[in-house]
Amino acid sequence: MWPFSRKGASGFSSSSTAEQVTEGIDGTGLTAIVTGASSGIGTETTRVLSLRGVHVIMGVRNMLAAKDVKETLLKEIPSAKVDAMELDLSSLESVKKFASEFKSSGLPLNMLINNAGIMACPFKLSKDKIELQFATNHLGHFLLTNLLLDTMKKTSRETKKEGRIVNVSSEAHRFTYSEGIRFDKINDESSYSNWRAYGQSKLANILHANELTRRLKEDGVDISANSLHPGVIATNLSRHISPVNGNYHIVLLM
Repeated sequence: MWPFSRKGASGFSSSSTAEQVTEGIDGTGLTAIVTGASSGIGTETTRVLSLRGVHVIMGVRNMLAAKDVKETLLKEIPSAKVDAMELDLSSLESVKKFASEFKSSGLPLNMLINNAGIMACPFKLSKDKIELQFATNHLGHFLLTNLLLDTMKKTSRETKKEGRIVNVSSEAHRFTYSEGIRFDKINDESSYSNWRAYGQSKLANILHANELTRRLKEDGVDISANSLHPGVIATNLSRHISPVNGNYHIVLLM
C-alpha cells in the first residue's frame, strides 16, 4: 500500500482532499480570513470554504491575481461569498492597515488561516529591516493574529461557536539552526542559510500556536489555535529552489 494513503484515526489520509474532509459541513454564516489566497494552498482553501458556504476574505498582496481567483470561483460556485483585501505580511504597516479595515467592516471572524509565506529565498530585509522569511512567515501573522483576536473572541462569545486559528507551518521546522530561533542573529547575513531561516520561521509558527492555545485555554476562551504541515504540494512557494536542492528538501519534508 502507498504509505501516504494509509488512513488515520480521523478516517482520512494525507491523500484526502479538502472536499472529502469537509463533505457534509455547512459553513453558512461563518466568516474566514485566508492569507496568501491568490495561489496554491490558499486558493484551494478559499475554494472549498466557499463551497461549504463560508464567507471568505482573501488577504493578498496581488489584488489583480485575487480578482482572477474570485472570478474563477464564482464561475464554479455562483453562490460563493468571496472578497479580497490587500495584505503584505512582510510589512507591519500593511498588516495594521488590513486589520483596521477588517475591523471597520463590522464583519464577524470565526476562522483565521495564516497560510501566506515564502520559502528558502536569498537573504533580504523586509521594509521594517527584518530578515524577510521571519518577517513574512512569522511576525506578520503574529501581529495579524493579535490585532484580530478581540474580534474573534467577540464572535465566539456572541455566536457560541468555537473560533479557529490555523498556522500553516512545515516539517521543515525540524531543520532550523542548531540553536533554534536565533533572536540575536535574525538579521545576520554572514551566517544566513536560506533553508535554516525557513525552518526557523516555521518553528516560530508552531511555538506561536502552542503558546496561544495555552493562553486561550487559561482565559477560558472558546478559540483553538493549531499549526500543521500541509504536505508536499507543487505550488509557487518553491520558486526560489533549484531542481537539485528542491528534490533533496522535498525528501526531507516528506
